[in-house]
Amino acid sequence: MKKIGAILFLAGFGSAALAQTNAPTVRSLSLQDCLLEALQHNFDVAVERYEPLKAQMGLEEAYAGYDPTFSASGTHSFNESGGAFENGLPHPSQITDANSFNSGFGGLLPSGLQYTLSGNVGQTYGSSGGSPFESANGNIGFTLDQPLLKNFWIDSTRLAITAAKHQVKATEQGLRNQLITTVSAVERAFFELIFARENLVVQQHALDLAATQLDQDRQRVEVGSLAPLDVQQDEAQLAQSHANLIAAELTLQQDENTLRNLITDNYLKWHDVRIETVGTLEAVRQLFDVQDSWSKGLTSRPDFLQAKIKLEQQGTQLKYDRNQIFPQLDITGGYGFNGAGNQYSDAFSQYAQANRPFYTYGGRISVPLDNLAARSAYKADKAVEQQDLLALKQLEQTIMVAIDNAIKQAQSDWDNVQATRQQRIYSEAALDAEQKKYAVGKSTTFTVLQMQNNLTAARSQEIRGLANYNEDLTALAQAEGTTLERRKVDVMLK
Repeated sequence: MKKIGAILFLAGFGSAALAQTNAPTVRSLSLQDCLLEALQHNFDVAVERYEPLKAQMGLEEAYAGYDPTFSASGTHSFNESGGAFENGLPHPSQITDANSFNSGFGGLLPSGLQYTLSGNVGQTYGSSGGSPFESANGNIGFTLDQPLLKNFWIDSTRLAITAAKHQVKATEQGLRNQLITTVSAVERAFFELIFARENLVVQQHALDLAATQLDQDRQRVEVGSLAPLDVQQDEAQLAQSHANLIAAELTLQQDENTLRNLITDNYLKWHDVRIETVGTLEAVRQLFDVQDSWSKGLTSRPDFLQAKIKLEQQGTQLKYDRNQIFPQLDITGGYGFNGAGNQYSDAFSQYAQANRPFYTYGGRISVPLDNLAARSAYKADKAVEQQDLLALKQLEQTIMVAIDNAIKQAQSDWDNVQATRQQRIYSEAALDAEQKKYAVGKSTTFTVLQMQNNLTAARSQEIRGLANYNEDLTALAQAEGTTLERRKVDVMLK
């Protein structure tokens, strides 16, 4: 036995020396430190931050429907025709060159008014029967086309802009939702890591108790006051405690990985960093008001706000569909000036003089005889609106149930914290009393070992209860949608 002990001592010394050589970097992090790291480096948050930007670009694209369009063109043409006789009369040969230039500027206004400003000028010159000729003409003016029924109070461009605005709002709430999800996940991972570290201490204490009991019972066996069979019970207890310690170490390592994955976008950099959590698990009693929590949930939850935005957009779609049922009734008009002469300058001069006006006005109406497509679209989107309204009411009820359950869970776990604390205190006292009885021969090894197990379980349950209560508060804030306000997180943090 002494030889085995020496080997274990040398192995432990060698492991300790190796651990000191390859000791990982230790970084102490508070919960706020972890939240800041996650908000800056979490992959899910980084991905979701692009959604509002994409939606904003989509809004700008929708507004491009009002961008005016400028066009210009120029054409040169040449034509030569030989002389001929027609009805016995001679027609002289003719050579013609022509240049024409056209330009326009038009677009759409938010009222649905379509406007066009246009101008053109052309010059023709050549010879006919050997006699030269030259002329120029053109016009400049504008035309307007205003719908009065269909496409008057909303058209496809305004529908697209409204949809894009709703999309911007929805993606902003999507970002809030991702931030809430990530912050809540970091909180839970942080509390779980504290639990894992404190539970490791509990399991180490259990191992120390088992080792001490084994040493004492070996001494009793040597003096003949204890049967060797009892030592085997101690050895079994020591082995079980060692197995529990190994399991607790694995849990600690896995919980560290969970937190690392949430707070970094460079896992390799953090792989060898041992995270030391700053703070302990504490239970601060909260006073719960279910009505107040319901109010918060129905005004702050991102998913609920997104559902309301979706319903608003469907209402806009329905407004557009209804407008499309109406006949097309437009008024049109135009005004401008003509110009003519031998040269371009003559035509331009007459434009400036404005003494050769022209104008038009009128209207047009187009009435579909059946209009089945527009009516069917309106009825279908009306059904979609009713579906969205029911989905919103269902989500409202789901949120209320989730908040109610979260409050009840937190209240229950608060009571559990108090109960497990008393259980741990009583277990410590019971073990102390049993050890004193055992020392004077009034108890058995089995009973002492059972008391040790009870104490270890009570200590583990106490810190488990503390972790659960803190995680309950995290879950309640997430159900209310108040996580960011609770942790003072800026939703648009870059």
